[in-house]
Amino acid sequence: MVELIPHGVYLLDGKTVVSDPTGLPSPDESRENTITYGILRAHDVDGSKGKKMRIRFDAMVSHDITYVGIIQTARASGLEKFPIPYAMTNCHNSLCAVGGTINEDDHVFGLSAAKKYGGIYVPANQAVIHQYAREALTACGNMILGSDSHTRYGSLGNMGVGEGGGELVKQLLKNTWDINAPEVVLVWLEGKPRHGVGPHDVAISLVKAVFESGFVKNKVLEFAGPGVKELPIDFRNGIDVMTTETTCLSSIWVTDDTVKEYFELHRRPEAYRELTPGKVAYYDSMIRIDLSTQESMIALPFHPSNAYTIHELQADPVAILTAVEEDARKRFGDKIQIDLLSKIKDGKVVADQALIAGCSGGTYDNLSEAATILKGKSIGNDYFTMSCYPQSTPVYLATTRNHIAEELLEAGVVIKPAFCGPCFGAGDVPSNNGFSIRHTTRNFPNREGSKPGQGQISLVSLMDARSIAATAANGGVLTAATDIEYEDVHKPYTFDDRIYKSRIYNGFGKADLSVELRYGPNIKDWPTMYPMEENMLVELAAVIHDPVTTTDELIPSGETSSYRSNPLKLSEFALSRRVPEYVGISKRIQAEDLERRAGRVPEHVAQALKAVGASAENTSFGSCVFANKPGDGSAREQAASCQKVLGGDANICYEYATKRYRSNCINWGIVPFTIAKETSFDYEPGDFVFVPGLRKAVLAGAEEIDAQVITKDGVKPIHLYFQNLTAAERDILADGCLMNYYKNRK
Repeated sequence: MVELIPHGVYLLDGKTVVSDPTGLPSPDESRENTITYGILRAHDVDGSKGKKMRIRFDAMVSHDITYVGIIQTARASGLEKFPIPYAMTNCHNSLCAVGGTINEDDHVFGLSAAKKYGGIYVPANQAVIHQYAREALTACGNMILGSDSHTRYGSLGNMGVGEGGGELVKQLLKNTWDINAPEVVLVWLEGKPRHGVGPHDVAISLVKAVFESGFVKNKVLEFAGPGVKELPIDFRNGIDVMTTETTCLSSIWVTDDTVKEYFELHRRPEAYRELTPGKVAYYDSMIRIDLSTQESMIALPFHPSNAYTIHELQADPVAILTAVEEDARKRFGDKIQIDLLSKIKDGKVVADQALIAGCSGGTYDNLSEAATILKGKSIGNDYFTMSCYPQSTPVYLATTRNHIAEELLEAGVVIKPAFCGPCFGAGDVPSNNGFSIRHTTRNFPNREGSKPGQGQISLVSLMDARSIAATAANGGVLTAATDIEYEDVHKPYTFDDRIYKSRIYNGFGKADLSVELRYGPNIKDWPTMYPMEENMLVELAAVIHDPVTTTDELIPSGETSSYRSNPLKLSEFALSRRVPEYVGISKRIQAEDLERRAGRVPEHVAQALKAVGASAENTSFGSCVFANKPGDGSAREQAASCQKVLGGDANICYEYATKRYRSNCINWGIVPFTIAKETSFDYEPGDFVFVPGLRKAVLAGAEEIDAQVITKDGVKPIHLYFQNLTAAERDILADGCLMNYYKNRK
């Protein structure tokens, strides 16, 4: 089904894959003939075809959890007007804040910013961020930067990149996104999917095949092969958006008449051009996917890669679900009482809840096939529930005109407006121990409603919309859509943009600096952040030895969303679901640093400095998080900024799960240290790490440094790395954060 080829291959004329390099140009020369490099080089301001790239994007997108902080940071750094189209959608905080005005205040701020700086404002419930970008901003050969990790539009010939807000600020100030020239992985599609197989089935299989090994980490996936033409555009989009879960850098696909028709349908025919690899293109590795052998899949808690075929699960549910329960106990200990085995009834697994939503699930084709499967049936009036969220108002309108919404409603399905909440815990949150099957993008721990510290756990699994509908039609018993007969006779999708013309404010190129920004009481400026001092002393405030630490654990989603515009309030949630004591420890450390700055060095800090022969006068004091592999998941910069707001100065890890989290750390002045794989980190919260001469080393271009760990048992050496930093990133760290960096250069 999915085969990984770990060595380099050549693609000849876009049709023939060969491994033998005899008579062919070098890999470096031939890599330039990939679609990926054609686009990246066209956006590299240096134009040098070197190993470093400095990219400027064609457009940007943010949603209402991120755009306020981005604009506030850019304003503090000298923003004049938006230099490229910048769409601000309202699809994460579109629910009202119960008991307050917080979310709508952010929306009003967003509209005023669009008017002042020349932006695009998409009101609440009009579209989820990525669907609006697909419909209105994509173009073949272009690049879009988004402050959301699922910024992926490769199936439309447009490279999308998800990053933290700091990287968007750089683009607003006409600076660049700096990367090493990436490796490119050929994803070769063959065959045609069987009836009942959907995009999530293929995507889940791909994530399962590559995630754990890091096969495509920080690389670009380039999709080609005869199987591409067998996939409708919604199918391609559904696979493409899930490439984020592989930890790849971006994605791009060959384009064809299907893509051309998409742009014609959306009244933007000029956005299409054919994209194909050159005559001889080199790829650093390859993934072969035989679509004809794809089965209906389920990704069990707590990751999209924890995947099985539905048939495998139903054949051995006790063993498989017991393994999930054991994993949960390792993660949460006795904080929760998990009971997945109770979901087995008469030998089959039964779900409590079903959802089809968001940028991956709420497509017209998904809803059309789900309605076909459920037509004339009922989801029942027991505990099982089901909701659908069309991903934009044009999609919603088409479902009403073509009887899709009607058939879903008649079956008992609740239809809700465009909203991303079900993907991150702000809508249709499952009950405690509730088993929810969802066509959304993620099922991480500590996400959709889970609060282990309060004894609550939600159990989310990912499935394709077709199998979700088949399950709903079968009384909640997990059912593969390939096992049922159905024929979708609904009309093809047609795009009507009259709703957009009525409601969306499109102000690009019409900046009016006389417009006053509208602030609500929850929108606050960033607190003071100090520059790096000569030496660094940090106290370990959290030590996490989980294999991977997600951004949902670093800063939870869901109930925190309303505070994303208030740095101080939001920081109260940092690591709250994983290390609840972290905030209190960090606040104590921060208060002690303020004492140090006032000349009153706390006794235990003085003792630590004395142990290594250092002075408090030129040594900063802050908190530090250790995790084996932090930052998988969301692009949300608050995973780093909350640490900084609480006085965080460094992260130490073996590796960073994603480039975007590491970039967030850098942009917030948190030094992204790593240690060698063979280094044992058996230290505890309360231990100190002293890094002498760090500022000088950072500014001098060093990439490693000797440091010392101060424990109750004495002082021990540790060697720290801070590799692959650009000159600008070194200055950002030295200045204390991105905002300070820009202030110092006005």
